[in-house]
Amino acid sequence: MTQGPLKFTRRALVGAAGALGAAAALPRGLAAAPGPVHLRPIPSTGEEVPAIGMGTWITFNVSRDPRLRAGRLDVFDNFFAMGGRLVDSSPMYGSSEEVVGYCRAQRPQAPLFSATKVWTMFRAMGVRQMEASRTLWGVARFDLMQIHNMLDWETHLATLKDWKAQGRVRLIGITTSHGRRHDDLAAAMAREPFDAVQFTYNIVDREAEKRLLPLAAERRQAVIVNRPFREGALIDHVKRHPLPPFAAEIDCTNWAQFLLKFIISHPAVTCAIPATSRADHMRENMGALTGRLPDAQMRARMIRHVEGL
Repeated sequence: MTQGPLKFTRRALVGAAGALGAAAALPRGLAAAPGPVHLRPIPSTGEEVPAIGMGTWITFNVSRDPRLRAGRLDVFDNFFAMGGRLVDSSPMYGSSEEVVGYCRAQRPQAPLFSATKVWTMFRAMGVRQMEASRTLWGVARFDLMQIHNMLDWETHLATLKDWKAQGRVRLIGITTSHGRRHDDLAAAMAREPFDAVQFTYNIVDREAEKRLLPLAAERRQAVIVNRPFREGALIDHVKRHPLPPFAAEIDCTNWAQFLLKFIISHPAVTCAIPATSRADHMRENMGALTGRLPDAQMRARMIRHVEGL
């Protein structure tokens, strides 16, 4: 079973209009989203974002190489043309923030939802780093500033609460990509009013279903999912096998869409952020943003199939 035929609700139509507007702001000849895109609300504000975003770890760390930058601009263009908005980065990711800023400067009309992180010790160093990130991206303020891997998180949270009150950032969050920090993250989520939390979740790493995803729903915190493909290892594993025929029931034509639709069909998930350096892979990823999504029965079937490979 799947989550029914796609309904043209006001939300879906707004998503389709947003995708068309994004495509109109970019170079001609790019494929746009084939239908209404899946949007998810940020609970603390009600603002909706497309359920597939873009990560930049490794993939956008290309320094100032003109050829590689042109390739990342192609990735950037295809992401927005097919309905994307949320781009996630970090000072940890080498030159990625600078390259995102380069791409944004070439496409200033793209409807960017900017999300980055603070990743250092001490308040003063955190302030300097966040200001440097703003300059690199070329934004007046970030839509979402996150505390990366919980590093000195209480210190940075105090700064971010002040900045949010002053309008210097719109939303604040916290992240981890290490399963061993889930208990610490859960304690922070339960105690503090984060707008968003980010952690790992995919079809084989489902520990977050036990506590983090239910807690985020209870606390009305948006969930951004990192490592949806296990940094590519999961794709490398499944692509040796044919896509199962039942994938057509959820409008999947490739493994990337299959794996991403599993993630974004969880009711507590707001956005998954796969990273890629290739425009064709970006188009495959963004295909998960439209069409039918799996229901609980289909999700269980998907798990059984992948675990049997």
